[in-house]
Amino acid sequence: MQRCNYLFFIIVLAVATLVLVGCGVRREGKPGAPVAVPVAVPLVDEVSGYQKIHVFVALCDNAHQGIIPVPAGIGNGQDAASNLYWGCDGGMKTFFSKSPDWKRLAAIPNPKEHILERVIFKHKTKKAFIVADAYDGEYIKQTIMDMVTASSGQAAEKVAIEGKNYIFGGGADMIGYVGHDGLMEFQLDMKITPNSGKKKDVVILSCTSSVYFRPYIQRANANPLLWTKSLMCPEVYTLKAAIDGWLVNATPASIVESAAKVYSKYQGCSVKGARTVFTTGF
Repeated sequence: MQRCNYLFFIIVLAVATLVLVGCGVRREGKPGAPVAVPVAVPLVDEVSGYQKIHVFVALCDNAHQGIIPVPAGIGNGQDAASNLYWGCDGGMKTFFSKSPDWKRLAAIPNPKEHILERVIFKHKTKKAFIVADAYDGEYIKQTIMDMVTASSGQAAEKVAIEGKNYIFGGGADMIGYVGHDGLMEFQLDMKITPNSGKKKDVVILSCTSSVYFRPYIQRANANPLLWTKSLMCPEVYTLKAAIDGWLVNATPASIVESAAKVYSKYQGCSVKGARTVFTTGF
């Protein structure tokens, strides 16, 4: 009889425990209170208030691009250090590293597949960052595809700068492309999701980019702030002029004029002639 009472007590205790658990009783809470659900941790904890520019550079490549060959030393698409669009005086890394307006914070080798080097710059007086990627020239198609994807607001990428997180790629405010117009040789077989948020401002320094890039930038629902109407040399003094204007909310027309003037200075042509190179909008 005593054994039966003991078994009965055990059964009652087990049932009571199940009832309490089913009612959602927390160990430190009150009966009937809901079970605590962990708070979702944000995927990205971004520092706000900074203007962000992401530049995609297709390194000049005599062997893999349909270009008029340049000297071998600056036309090796697998050597960023000496490349025309990266390591030379008018190249992305060198020109901005020497700029009095920007400070180079980092140079990161091989941050992602097909990217030989990434450099990060911080503006000395404004809250702005540049992330620029030097793509192996053989992968120019991938470079352009990544640029178009970012222009549509997709493929956001977290980048740590000075111990804090910032979102580039599709999370940047301005997207830039520097290099040969590979769309003269190939088309992009890619799905483009139109940007449903604030349009990205896009600068495309490449020959006749307003013609060849137009359908992709339209599908991305981006804003072509500065691109080209003719053959041109895509060195980045023109990019800097566009960024300088963009940072102070200059009008697109004034940015085109600034680009023409600096292009005239470095290329030794007339300002009138340089104005025929650049345009804005669709």
